[in-house]
Amino acid sequence: MQQLIVLFAKIPGQDPMAGFRYPLLTMVVAMLITVGLTPLVRILATKRGAVDDPTRDDRRVHTKPIPRWGGMAIYGGVVAALLIMLPVTNARSPFPPYLWGMIALGGVVVVLGAIDDLKQLSAKIQLAYLVAVGLLVQLPFNRVGRVQIQGMEMPIFGHHTNWVAFGGWAFVLTAIYIFVVTKTMDTIDGIDGLAAGIASIAAGTLAIIATYESQPRVALISAAAAGASVGFLRYNYNPARIFMGTGGAQFLGFWLASLSIVGALKTAAALAVFIPVLVFAVPLFDAAIVVIRRAMSGSPITQADKRHLHHTLLAKGLSQRQAVWVLYVVAITLCGALIAIVRMYG
Repeated sequence: MQQLIVLFAKIPGQDPMAGFRYPLLTMVVAMLITVGLTPLVRILATKRGAVDDPTRDDRRVHTKPIPRWGGMAIYGGVVAALLIMLPVTNARSPFPPYLWGMIALGGVVVVLGAIDDLKQLSAKIQLAYLVAVGLLVQLPFNRVGRVQIQGMEMPIFGHHTNWVAFGGWAFVLTAIYIFVVTKTMDTIDGIDGLAAGIASIAAGTLAIIATYESQPRVALISAAAAGASVGFLRYNYNPARIFMGTGGAQFLGFWLASLSIVGALKTAAALAVFIPVLVFAVPLFDAAIVVIRRAMSGSPITQADKRHLHHTLLAKGLSQRQAVWVLYVVAITLCGALIAIVRMYG
């Protein structure tokens, strides 16, 4: 298997796809595995009663019960693809400590999310475990990489800059960042195919940037998430046959937030600031708007409602597919701008 992968990836002569072949292969492997796993997870979720009931509240836009737990298939696709591809591309050190931490804690997020799909965990419990994984993922590291925002250059732009180390605050700031991205990816998962599509765009963007910035391992890890998200869309695009559930949305948010930190460590300081702003622009903007609207109306900011961007588009008369593609185009445009900035100034 490994020999076949290496043979496929090596193209003689001038190769315009140099650097992208292994990430593309990883994406395809993750996609195929997720496509194969999702029907099995759908059967399991139905048997265990992990089904989204449309009559639970008026926020839901589907009309019949749909199984959840799709995050298990996404997680399985990502991890299996990395187990296959990383030993081929990084024979000496395929899995650095930070990646083992991401895999282990990502699994914890999927499991706790699956429990939430059954038991409806409170906002405080979700806050507790998401902050905990945001702290714990910073502990395993070596010279290869670390999931931690250790500081930044100030001013961001200018010829004379100084590195400002965050010291002990790095743990807190990193955990907050991971929580925000993870939770916003969860809250945007409100209509068929939205979270999976946004995640695939974000992950693909991180893979492209990592390739341009000579970070092949980060590129493969990102490509695995992109492939798994695309594979899941096979069953989650409108009309959805399965939802990714809390575990799936939170896993993708946690995974991509962690990767954006690792990738930014070797990116120019001015560009590193743009990575989260543009890659996660749609879910972050959506969350900000919702919080502002709830605060202005006097509602609790954790109270679920129909103030999200996708609900607004549906209220304007768009179908689910039309609303999803409006947000897809916005995400693609912003991520395309980020890639262009990296190519010009990276």
